[in-house]
Amino acid sequence: MSFTASDVKELRERTGAGMMDCKKALTETDGDLEKAMEWLQIKGIAKAAKKADRVAADGRVATFISGDGRTGAILEINCETDFVARNEDFAAFCNDLAAQCVAVGATTVEALLDSAYGGSNVEEVRKAKVAAIGENITIRRLELLQAPEGFVAAYVHGEGVKGALIAFKSANGASGSALTELGKQVAMHAVAMGPQFLNQDQVSDEVVENERRLQTEQALESGKPADIVAKMIEGRLRKWKAEICLADQAFVMNPDVTVARFIADAGKEAGAQNLVASAFTLYVRGEGIEKKTANFADEVAAMTGKN
Repeated sequence: MSFTASDVKELRERTGAGMMDCKKALTETDGDLEKAMEWLQIKGIAKAAKKADRVAADGRVATFISGDGRTGAILEINCETDFVARNEDFAAFCNDLAAQCVAVGATTVEALLDSAYGGSNVEEVRKAKVAAIGENITIRRLELLQAPEGFVAAYVHGEGVKGALIAFKSANGASGSALTELGKQVAMHAVAMGPQFLNQDQVSDEVVENERRLQTEQALESGKPADIVAKMIEGRLRKWKAEICLADQAFVMNPDVTVARFIADAGKEAGAQNLVASAFTLYVRGEGIEKKTANFADEVAAMTGKN
């Protein structure tokens, strides 16, 4: 029995499964729509798809560094509850996928999902875990950093709550255990202090002008003359830039020096010439995701039909 494009469309609408999964289900069931739905349910695909619209704001941040220290990956994988986020199998899955990013050179979530993994691909394994665990699981974002003239370091705080990945480069391309420890300390600083930019060169004019406008409005509220306000704003902007840029922040383990100075000095001691941080990524689990909250009594009332 054959099937048409409209059959595939209807099956997708009724199950939420992907187009290729629907085509395969119809092929396996000779175009029988009802049997195709059952086939998807048996395989756990329809069950996973139905959970896809549920908010996954918990989860973990995971990192992985290649054996030569030149490539690193960071990714955020979300689930619905902290119970699953703390599960050892879920944590292992997150760590495995960070390693997978490095192994296949994935620079996008789509590339990671399509990569061969566990006898199929990452997407199929993800769906199987959704069906088995009973929660929506999403790979939200990832970043791959490479340091051909240096090394990459990482730090993840707690049970994957926050993580930072930082690439370093030097004039002599040095690497080694001492430099890896230096890199970890800088990554720990980034997790603790939350810089928004690597250095001031990365702060766009638009961002600066928006901050200038906000600072000016606040200063004018004080009633000070405009010329005094203008001088105040320049000083405030310099301080603000130092606070949001990794290189210019006071190093958390030695506030007497900036992060850039710590990297250069400690790097020199470890054999790296003119060591600098060349790129960084900071992930905070669930950042920007609006997590639904509900009163437990209201949930019970809704389930029992009592209002």
